[in-house]
Formats: sequence, structure tokens, C-alpha cells
Amino acid sequence: MNHKVFLNSFLKMSQNLYLRPTSFRELSSAAMQPKNLSKFQTLSLTVPKPFVYHVELNRPEKLNSFNHEMFNEITDCFKTLHKDEDCRVILLSGAGRLFSAGLDLTSVATLGEKLAEHEDVARKCKVFRELIIAYQDAISAPEKCAKPVISLVHNGCIGAGTDLITSVDIRYCTEDAYFQVKEVELGMAADIGVLQRLPRIIGNTSLANELCLTGRKIGAKESLEAGLVSKVFKDKESMMASGLELAESLSLKSPVAVQMTKRSILYSRDHGVEAGLQHIADWNQVMLQSEDFMNAAMALATKSPPPTFSKL
Repeated sequence: MNHKVFLNSFLKMSQNLYLRPTSFRELSSAAMQPKNLSKFQTLSLTVPKPFVYHVELNRPEKLNSFNHEMFNEITDCFKTLHKDEDCRVILLSGAGRLFSAGLDLTSVATLGEKLAEHEDVARKCKVFRELIIAYQDAISAPEKCAKPVISLVHNGCIGAGTDLITSVDIRYCTEDAYFQVKEVELGMAADIGVLQRLPRIIGNTSLANELCLTGRKIGAKESLEAGLVSKVFKDKESMMASGLELAESLSLKSPVAVQMTKRSILYSRDHGVEAGLQHIADWNQVMLQSEDFMNAAMALATKSPPPTFSKL
């Protein structure tokens, strides 16, 4: 098919689908008006660029350790951003000296008080299970969010912090960063996601087992070599700048394409190749009729500037 025929075909398809011309697309001013930024106590939520949201663990005086409130707020935050059409990409970082020191052990005292209310083991188990499931939901929230999540780790990323970053889509870190599956040193098996995700991420069963069984730290260089992170930066400032640049570039792409890509990657991770192929075929029989595909294809065919995509 020559260039002229290709162009005419897409023009006809776009007319049949009642697509508006790309030139009519404009970014809504609402994209620069962040919503509910002050609702969280343990997180800081900002909008550094249109469609780019920045979630920051914000308990620096406690080294961003996870207490019950933070777990709940992480779940709430990512569920909210999942539905927010003004959000297309999410940056995740930690305020203060390090990314996260892991579990806030003072929260264990509260758990002890709840357990003391019951004598029967079945009732105690119910308390434990409900808590574990709630914390699992928090750690899984970035993964379940339709928007791509980029974690930016500096210095220590320990315990629950490591659980959390295994649930994101892209991981950057600084040269002084290290990661640690700390739970084994607390006399427990990690139970909120790292044992399930880390082996799939680094693709080295022996190394994953070593890290989870020993609780040893893995530094930035080894993390890059193992595939846990994709880039290492000299300092937090350069990492944050690069992360924002990446997020902005993703925010300018079709949200239909980006969100469907994330959905397909995650589905294929947990299913076979054939099931993954059927999954994307089922979705794309619909999504290829989207105005995003038509407008992007038209722009490429005519060598025009990339289109500005509607909210999703």
C-alpha cells in the first residue's frame, strides 16, 4: 500500500468513526488543578507537570516507616489516581533521608492490644488475616492502578519499602541506594508481596532466594545488574529530574495505548503466552477503533506533530 492510499484509508476510517480532528484537542486547564492534595497525613501528593502526579512517602521524622495509616492511605491514594482522568503517570519517592525504613514497629504494639481482646486462636487469627490482607492491598495498589508508576529510590529501601517498589512498573535509584527484604530478621516470612514479585522481576531464582532467606542488602550496582532497577543516578536531584522527564514523555502518549500496554504486560506475566495473545486480541479488537490510534497513525502518516490526546 503506497503512502497516498494509506492516508486515504485512514481518512475514511476516521470519518466513519466520527473522529474530531486532532487540532481541536486541547489540554484541559483542570489538568493543572490538582485535586484532594491535602487529604493525606503520611503522603504528599503534588502535580509537577500536566497529567503527572507525584506521590511522596512523607514521614521523614520516622524515616518513612510504614504504620497502619500509611498502608491505608497508599491504598486510598492509588485507587483515587486510578480513576482520576487528569492523572496519566505517577512518580513515587520518599521524603527526607531515605526512601523507607520499612515497618514502623510501634504499630505492632497496637496489634498486640487487638489480639489481647481475644483468647481463642481462631479469633486471633481473624485479626491477623484482616491486617495482612489490608497491607497486601496497599502494596498491590500501584500494580492495580491503570497508570504507569515510576519509583525513585534514594538511600535505604527496607522491608515494606522493598515490597512496595516491586509493585511498580519502572524503578530508578541513586548510587547510595540499597534494598533489603528485612522480614526474615524480624522472625517472620514476608507476607505482603515481595516473595511473589521479586523472583519474577530479577529472573534469578538463586539470587532472589538468597536475598529473601538471608535479609542481606543489595546495593545499586548489583540491583542494576540483576534487573531490579533500570537506571542508577549519582544523586537524588538528578534521579528526580530524569524521572520527571520520563513521566512527562509518557503523559504525552495515548492514555489508551499506555494503560492497555500495562494491562497486557501484567496479564501476560501471570499467564502463558497463548493466553496473553488472546487477551490482547480481545482488547485490541475494540481499542484499535479508538480515536487515539487513528489520530496517532494519521500524524505518523502525514509526518505531522504528535497529537494531543483526550483524557481517559
